[in-house]
Amino acid sequence: MPDTDSPIGKFNRVLLKISGEALMGEQGFGLHPPTVERIAREVKEVHDLGVEICMVIGGGNIFRGLQGSAQGMERTTADYMGMLATVMNALAMQSSLEKLDVYCRVITAIRMDEVAEPYIRRRAVRHLEKKRICIFAAGTGNPYFTTDTAATLRANEMACQAIFKGTKVDGVYDKDPVEHDDAKRFDTVSYDEVLAKHLKVMDASAIALARDNNLPIIVFSLDEPGGFRSILDGSGTYTTVHG
Repeated sequence: MPDTDSPIGKFNRVLLKISGEALMGEQGFGLHPPTVERIAREVKEVHDLGVEICMVIGGGNIFRGLQGSAQGMERTTADYMGMLATVMNALAMQSSLEKLDVYCRVITAIRMDEVAEPYIRRRAVRHLEKKRICIFAAGTGNPYFTTDTAATLRANEMACQAIFKGTKVDGVYDKDPVEHDDAKRFDTVSYDEVLAKHLKVMDASAIALARDNNLPIIVFSLDEPGGFRSILDGSGTYTTVHG
């Protein structure tokens, strides 16, 4: 058991949420294997510290249900297509982690027994106890719910102590720091402020679910080498969303 007086000791089990776009590197679409491998190494560094890790990966690099719906596709069908895209990303991450000798399981909310395990909460918890990384795919298994909501749901079900949201910037800002030089970064921000100010952390359903269960969300840059681990050792830059 980690020393609870150390920064690492604050977290024994966490969920890492990353977007599908994070896996496409500079390509603009699809999977960029070197980028997937880099993120896998970042995950392995934290896993080697003894932290139990769950992951949820979006599918926007392959297909986004909301955009498909906006272009005239029936929303339910479009959302199911987006869920399948998350499975492809999860399998890519599993492959990269296993190359690093990290035991890993892809667990899906939609049954596809030939490629992944179905979601059974007790079995997933047991995988974590055995120090296997669990990658939850196919969202919640229901249309109209985002992978942000799926990540918050799974984090609560797995009794995670925090959600780590990996993005392209090092925290939550009052406006887009890419477009505005005077954007201000928050060290901490409340769930209600995120909702009231429409800060782009997660969608409203995910934030409300985290708030109702007092689950902190830590937003950090996934593009910063060692960014995931640096938060655990107390040297990173990030924003904490909490009550």
